[in-house]
Amino acid sequence: MRKRIKVLIAGAGLGGLTAALALLKRGCDVQVFEQAPELREVGAGLQLSANGLRPLYQLGLEEALRALASEPSGKEIRLWNTGQTWKLFDLGATSVAQYGYPYLMFHRPDLHKVLADAVRALRPEAITLGAQCTGFEQDEEGVTLKLADGRLARGDLLIGADGVHSQIRGQLLAADQPTFSGCLAWRGVIPMDRLPQRLQRPVGTNWVGPGAHVIHYPLHGGALMNFVGIVERGDWQVESWTQKGTHEECHADFKGWHDDVHELISNVDVPYKWALMAREPLQQWSFGRVTLLGDSCHPTLPFLAQGAAMAIEDGYILARCIEKYESDPALALKQFEVARIERTTKIVQRSTENGKRFHNPALASADGAAAYVEREWAEPKVRERYDWLFRYNVDEVPV
Repeated sequence: MRKRIKVLIAGAGLGGLTAALALLKRGCDVQVFEQAPELREVGAGLQLSANGLRPLYQLGLEEALRALASEPSGKEIRLWNTGQTWKLFDLGATSVAQYGYPYLMFHRPDLHKVLADAVRALRPEAITLGAQCTGFEQDEEGVTLKLADGRLARGDLLIGADGVHSQIRGQLLAADQPTFSGCLAWRGVIPMDRLPQRLQRPVGTNWVGPGAHVIHYPLHGGALMNFVGIVERGDWQVESWTQKGTHEECHADFKGWHDDVHELISNVDVPYKWALMAREPLQQWSFGRVTLLGDSCHPTLPFLAQGAAMAIEDGYILARCIEKYESDPALALKQFEVARIERTTKIVQRSTENGKRFHNPALASADGAAAYVEREWAEPKVRERYDWLFRYNVDEVPV
């Protein structure tokens, strides 16, 4: 009997778990090492367009995801001070008709649990918790992963899916050198029943203004509202999702904004703040029997709502490459990089461009804003910005 290829994965985030599930379904031996003592994700929202849902549906998760998702009827733009509203595009049936899959909003812990449960259903012992990865050694026969407590794990391949502060990337490449984007992000989750009826609509809303913008959309079957507020501010440069701020500070950052924005802020359970750091796209992330995926190799600013989708696409396509080139692990990882680097680089660059679009000085006045929104969010321009993203098919990408 042919020996199954053994894949070690550092990190049990969305990308690492997608890779694990896709590899297990292809008959690989998989072990995921997660530094956290329990498997849980931060309580934030995320958006998955058709390109991110396709691989998850192909992995058999449609029913479980549908039970926990929120499906918005559309997206809209609102002006920061007057609340004037422009319809952006439909997301429900239109997404299915055009791209074959819906556009869904998730509470990150819900999506994380669906993936973890699916991995454990195939191999109950596949995820090792309390296992901080500190480094590795590779040779012609395989890779040895080193853990903080002195344990070692041996496999044929190592995937660094350990996030923006990746230990695996730190050994492969020079020290990470992010630059501050000039923006601070506020995030929080709101129980929907706290909000007035006018704010409980099932739409994704982008408030735009000079120097700041706000995004909110429903989560967890409509039981929660996700809130993200991004403001140009240079006095906070801590890149962490778990730093608590105050409601008062958040209100101050959006002084003069519409009452609806302040209603949202007032009802956020805990307002967290983090500095948005920019990084240049990597030119290479596969080295021999070791590769990176997701935020470990192409972290992006959150202005195209594609961070989670990129990690999921990575995990699925990486599994395809490992299956196809099982006899040559280094080639499998190099082909994965070749298959993904152009798209992920483009997303990182386009996301930065899109952030500037939300904060244009023309948005300061009602007249200037109307002309700007009608120009920048006209249907042809919206299609140009998003169509290539949503049409991406992980099963047809050449590997």
